[in-house]
Amino acid sequence: MNAMLKNSVVEADPRWSAVVAKDAKADGTFWYSVKTTGVYCRPSCGARLPRAENIDFHATRADAEKAGYRPCKRCKPDQPSLAEQHANVILAACRWIEDAEETPNLETIAAQAGMSPYHFHRVFKAITGVTPKAYATAHRANRVRDRLSSSERVTDAIFDAGYNSNARFYEHSNALLGMTPSDWRRGGANAEIRFAIGECSLGAILVARSGKGICAILLGDDPDRLARDLQDQFPNAQLIGDDAEFSELVARVVGFVEAPQRSLDLPLDVRGTAFQQRVWEALRKIPAGATASYSEIAERIGAPKAVRAVAQACASNKIAVAIPCHRVVRNDGALSGYRWGVERKRALLEREAQA
Repeated sequence: MNAMLKNSVVEADPRWSAVVAKDAKADGTFWYSVKTTGVYCRPSCGARLPRAENIDFHATRADAEKAGYRPCKRCKPDQPSLAEQHANVILAACRWIEDAEETPNLETIAAQAGMSPYHFHRVFKAITGVTPKAYATAHRANRVRDRLSSSERVTDAIFDAGYNSNARFYEHSNALLGMTPSDWRRGGANAEIRFAIGECSLGAILVARSGKGICAILLGDDPDRLARDLQDQFPNAQLIGDDAEFSELVARVVGFVEAPQRSLDLPLDVRGTAFQQRVWEALRKIPAGATASYSEIAERIGAPKAVRAVAQACASNKIAVAIPCHRVVRNDGALSGYRWGVERKRALLEREAQA
């Protein structure tokens, strides 16, 4: 293959664009070798850009080495990438936070990771999607939920979870649990949740509201199954069935499903981790008729590497349509999984596009 033809073939390859851009996101997906130097590199290598006709692409490092190339001394493609090194450090930091009796401060965690506090904070947020403090708070909240289920006394559960005092916990207990700790231990006892099940073009729809706002909008084919799902969320709560006032609220939700150009300005009782709530807030900013990819949502919340966590947050959403996780699609625009079925997701998007 002559140089001009080889040059055209390489430049038409999308991997060449990654090499030109020194795109770190492409690291690990392929490697390239340079005939004139005899080395192979990562796409993000900071060395001078070689001529297109002098390079070849390789699916693995082994392929490059089998072809007779040695690893570049600048980008060290035979060693873990900087991103992999950071991921390992942050994973270890997360485990340390989880195992600590009391939440360590930023300076202590950063020193343990061998980074400056500023750099550690930035890397931690980029990889996990939340700050170290938010991660520690979310983990401690999960731990207190577990302790409340097994401890004989609420006070024991609070201290076992790492809180220094009852007062400090009770400052945030309602936001963490949605109810008092004693009620949480009893599976939501004393919590009053009104609900009703109606019909819409997508099948059965259940709408539930706590004292704070809408806490569930569930879609499905079996009304009894939806009621059981709500009961599983609040096993000992006082569930109050349909009444005339609540039927009007259900009608508003059904109307929004059928005609998404209408407004659905309702208070929501949103319960989740700090990261989940950031994702759900970003979803609510996607206008009807538009979509965003999981990667775009990760970028919008300042956590570009947390794409998988964004997908998990979407899957954890229990308030359909009001928190529009159906507007999130794959990077290629294709529809991916939806808690209430891909066909319902497609129908919602088509209806919004027409509106």
